[in-house]
This record gives sequence, structure tokens and C-alpha cells, in this order.
Amino acid sequence: MTFPKPSFSPAEPVAAPVIAPPPPEPRASRGSEIVRRAGATAAAVVPPLLTVLAILGLWQAAIGDSYGGLPSPVQVWTESKDLILNPFFDHGGVDKGLFWHVLTSLKRVGVGFSVSAVCGVMLGVLIGSNRWAHRGLDPIFQVLRTVPPLAWLPISLAAFREAQPSALFVIFITSIWPIIINTAVGVRNIPTDYVNVAKVLRLSPVEYFFKILLPATTPYIFTGLRIGIGMSWLAIVASEMLLGGVGVGFFIWDQYNASRISDIIVALAWVGLTGFFLDRLVALLGHIVSRGNAAS
Repeated sequence: MTFPKPSFSPAEPVAAPVIAPPPPEPRASRGSEIVRRAGATAAAVVPPLLTVLAILGLWQAAIGDSYGGLPSPVQVWTESKDLILNPFFDHGGVDKGLFWHVLTSLKRVGVGFSVSAVCGVMLGVLIGSNRWAHRGLDPIFQVLRTVPPLAWLPISLAAFREAQPSALFVIFITSIWPIIINTAVGVRNIPTDYVNVAKVLRLSPVEYFFKILLPATTPYIFTGLRIGIGMSWLAIVASEMLLGGVGVGFFIWDQYNASRISDIIVALAWVGLTGFFLDRLVALLGHIVSRGNAAS
């Protein structure tokens, strides 16, 4: 019995399914980007501005038009308008605008704080990495850091016999402690894996410092620097009240002796804004150096 041979027709090619690429995401227009940035700026600026306006309103309502004791915001503007609008005048001697007094204080802070930053980081690394140094120095530092800034002023005057180096010493001795302590904490908190990698790679002490220790402790260092710069600014303003000469602290004390309370309030606003600027400046520098890991 024979079977018929099956016949096969040639297969027709089947077209592969075409997968359309996903539509491109719409790019934000320039206008929407401007709106987004404006909204972010408003969210950062409007709440503090409203708070300041509320404080001024409560202050004005509490004081009213009374011209005895603490002046009202309206009275401050009336009596110190020239000082507010023209902070750059310089009539020689101590008769200067607030800008020049603040600038003099900032120069002192810059010198004293720079020295304390270098010494504080070095001592912090020593205490954090050496057990015997920690046992010997940490108790002494914990005692000295509790001494108020102005308590150091008579000692510095007795030692240096001049106002300028005495002020620099007060800045140094006031701001160095948070730098030492935070740096030491950062060194002690270096991850064990980092230390083990350094041992495996047989890094030299210099290589270990720059490749392991310094990057790992940078956020801690800048936290100490932020605290230190604030304490430096507090110390110099208080010291200048007693040392005299040119400086925002001296200006405040001089206006108090002249019973110009409105000028003192304006000077306090300058002091606060300058301190805020210094803190933000150090925080920004820390954010850049540590690539966003520093406290902000």
C-alpha cells in the first residue's frame, strides 16, 4: 500500500513586530523652570520675611509711641535713618559707618579663627588617632572649653599688653575647642573597612591621612568649624566692648554710653546678619569640599 507524498507550500516570511520607541519625555520649558526656581526662592524667603514683619508689628504694638526706655521700630528708623542708609561714611578716627566697624571685627575673626582652625584640626587628629594623647589631653581640653570667652581677656591683656593680640587670643582660645572635639570624634568614627583597606594596600601615613582620614572626617571637621566661627564672632563682639578702638563691639558700647539705643539696635541687626553670613559661608564651603556630606 502506497501513501501519497505530502505536499508542502513554501512558508511565507512573517514580518517581525515593530516596537515603537517610547515617546520622548517632554522637556521642561524655560518658563516652567523659571517658575519652579521662583517658587523655591519664595518658599525660602517668604516665611522668614513674614516672621520678621510679625515681630516688628508686635514690637511696635507693645512699645507704641513711648519715647522712654526701649524704642519702637518707627523710632529706630527715625533716629538712626542716616546710620541705616549710609553705613560707609568715614570721618576719621572712630567716627565711621557700621560697615567699617564690622569689617574691622571680621578681619580680627579671620586671623584668629584661621589659626584656631589649623591648630584645632591637628590636635583633633592627634587625640582621635592616639590613645595616649586622648587620655592625656582630652580631660584638660574638656575643662578649658568651659571657661567663658571674656574670662580669658584679663589673662591675654596681662600676657600681650596690647588690645589687638589680646583680641586675637580670645578668638583663638574660644573657637578651638569645638574644632578639636569634632575632629577627634570624626577620626574615631572612621569605618573599620576603610582602615582595613589601608592596611591591605600598605598606605604610608601621609597617604592614609590624605586618602582615608581626611575625606572620612571632613563632615565632622566642618561641623566643628561652623560652631567655631559662630563662637569667634560672639567672642570678638564681647571683647571689643572692653578693649575699645574700632570694631562693632566698641561701637555698641560707645552708643550705649551716649544713650543712643536706636543705633545699638541697628548694630545688633548687623551683628546677627554677619554671623548668619559667616555660618552659611562655612556651611557652603563644607558642602563643596565634602561633596554634600557636611552638615548644612
